[in-house]
Amino acid sequence: MKALVFGAPPDPTAARPATHDDLERHLAAQPFGLHTIADPVPLRPGWVLTRPRLAGVCGSESKLVLGEFSEGDLDNPMAAFSSLPHVPGHEVVAEVVDAGEGADGLAPGDRVVLNPWLTCTPRGIDPVCPRCAAGDLSLCWSFTSGALGPAVHIGVGSDAPGGWAELMAAHASMLIAVPDAIADDVAVLADPFAVSLHAVVRHPPPRTGFALVYGAGALGSATIAVLRALYPEVAIAVVARFDAQADLARGLGADLVVAHEPRLGVVESLAAWSGGVLHTPLAGLPMAHPGGIDVVYDTVARPETLEVGVRVLAERGSLVQTGVHTPGRWEHTPVYFKELRLCGSNAFGIEVVDGVRQHAIDHYFDLVSAGRVDIAAMLTHRFALEDWWEALLAIARQDASGAIKVAFTPNGGRPPPGPSQP
Repeated sequence: MKALVFGAPPDPTAARPATHDDLERHLAAQPFGLHTIADPVPLRPGWVLTRPRLAGVCGSESKLVLGEFSEGDLDNPMAAFSSLPHVPGHEVVAEVVDAGEGADGLAPGDRVVLNPWLTCTPRGIDPVCPRCAAGDLSLCWSFTSGALGPAVHIGVGSDAPGGWAELMAAHASMLIAVPDAIADDVAVLADPFAVSLHAVVRHPPPRTGFALVYGAGALGSATIAVLRALYPEVAIAVVARFDAQADLARGLGADLVVAHEPRLGVVESLAAWSGGVLHTPLAGLPMAHPGGIDVVYDTVARPETLEVGVRVLAERGSLVQTGVHTPGRWEHTPVYFKELRLCGSNAFGIEVVDGVRQHAIDHYFDLVSAGRVDIAAMLTHRFALEDWWEALLAIARQDASGAIKVAFTPNGGRPPPGPSQP
C-alpha cells in the first residue's frame, strides 16, 4: 500500500520535491515522504482492517513533519512511548474492510472514527489497569507493555501504522460508529473536539466568568465551540495568529479576538477586556493584579504564550495546557505570587457532559446531531497522499494558505483545492 512515513530514508523510487528557499529546503530535509510498504494485518484477535477515508493532521504531527521537534527536545520523556519509523495519522474516518475474529459489532462497510489510544484492551492486557477501568484512556499504564511495542496511540509506533495510508488496522474497541447523518468532513474533527472537550469539562470556567483561548488553530477553534455549547454565559477571548483563524473564532462565538503580537498589546487588551489592573516591572511585560481572567486554555504552549497567560490570570486562576511545544525559559513568578494552578490536559477518554458519561467522541456526535456544535468550517484543506509536499507548504505557510485543519484523503484521489490552497 501507499503510505506517508516519518523516520525513514526517502523511498528510492520517489522523487524529492524541488525547493526554492530556506523553508522548503528545511522541509525537504525531514525524514518524511511517500513510501510503498506492506499492507497492515490485524495484530491479534479483535483487530480490524479499515480503509481510511479522511485523516487529519494533528498539531503535534504537523510540528513533527515540519521539523519543529528536531532541536531542544532530546530529553523529552515521551520518546520512550513511541518508535520509528512510523506512519502518522490518528484523526481518522475509515470504512471497515475486514472485521476479523473477535470484532463483535462491526461489519465490512461500516463507517467509523478512530479512538486512537493503544490502551490495555488493544494490547491484550487483562485485567485492565486502574486508569483504563476509570475511563482515563490517555493515562493508561500499559503504553509500553503487552502485544505491541511502545506507542501511546496509533500513528506514533512502528507496530501500529496510522491513517496517512491506504489501509489501517485497529482494535474493534478503538472504532466508534459514525451516525449516518454526519459527513466525513465533520466526523474527522471528532478527535480535536474531544481533546478540547476533555480540557474544558475537567477544568471548567465559572458559569459567568472570563476564559481565554490562546491560539486559534484546530484545538483553539474547538475549545471555543465547547465553551459556547456548554458554558454559554462565559465571556471568551481568543488570541489568533492568522486572519483566517480570527475570522473563524468570531464565527464560533468569541467575544474578543486579539492578534498574537505585540505581546504587550495582548496583555493590555486582555486586561482592559476582563477588568484586570496592570502593574509594570523594571523590564518585561506587565502583570494583572487583580486579574480578571478565570481560566486560560493554552493550545500553543510556547514559552511566550505561557508567560502571557499567567500574567493576565486572576488570583488562583487556572492555566490549562493542551498544546505541545519544545521547552524554553519563561518568567513564571506570577504562578507563585497569584497562587495559580498549572494543569496539563492530555487528550481524552470517558467524559461526563450534562450528566451523561460516555466517550468524548460520542459526546461530539451527540452535540453535532443536536445542533449545538458546528465546527465544519475548521477543515479548510484536503490533499491526496501524493500531494504531501503541497500539504506541508499549506501548513508551514498558513498566513498565505489560510489553512486551519488540513487532512489527507488516502483513498479519494486528488480532491479539489481548498478555499485558499496554493
